[in-house]
Amino acid sequence: MKKMRLVVLIEIAIFAAFALVLDLLPSIHLGGSGSISIAMVPIFIIAFRWGFKASVAAGFLWGLLQIVTGDLQALAFWQVILEYFLAFACIGLSGLFMPAIQNNLKNGEKGTAYLLMVAGILIGSFVRYFWHFLAGVTIWAQYAPEGQSALAYSLFYNGIPFVGASILCSIAVVILLGTAPRLVLNRPAGRTGGYYSGNTEAK
Repeated sequence: MKKMRLVVLIEIAIFAAFALVLDLLPSIHLGGSGSISIAMVPIFIIAFRWGFKASVAAGFLWGLLQIVTGDLQALAFWQVILEYFLAFACIGLSGLFMPAIQNNLKNGEKGTAYLLMVAGILIGSFVRYFWHFLAGVTIWAQYAPEGQSALAYSLFYNGIPFVGASILCSIAVVILLGTAPRLVLNRPAGRTGGYYSGNTEAK
């Protein structure tokens, strides 16, 4: 069990670092409404591989790495908490779909598995961008164009990246796991040192 926990922790660290690297790569810039990238994909892979707890930890670590590396925009302490700890950790909510996704993949129900993946990605992305939206209404509103309400400004600025990132990540994850489902099914089995294809979430 200890060995398995160590493997999970190592994978969390690796995938969080991978997400950071993807986030630093060129993305689709939308002018005044942010940018769109596939940086969340590694967190979704962890989510569908190890479940809710591991993906929340990976998302939280990704947010922490952004702060450590200076890849952040900070106006207030609680805004950093919202947008870099809480928002990124909430991407891990997609891990709640892990048992159903793995069961359907094992049973050959790929269509259902893909729908569940998209649902998980939409939930994780939506909750993440909800916190960005809240920060936009309460903190970033000072940058809203003259005559535009804080609500409309934040909805536009965060809504477009949410939709774009959700679509791109859904396409990337479905293609990736459709061609290589072993990425989430073949996991270390702990004491035996082999691999396990069950659906038990990491403890």
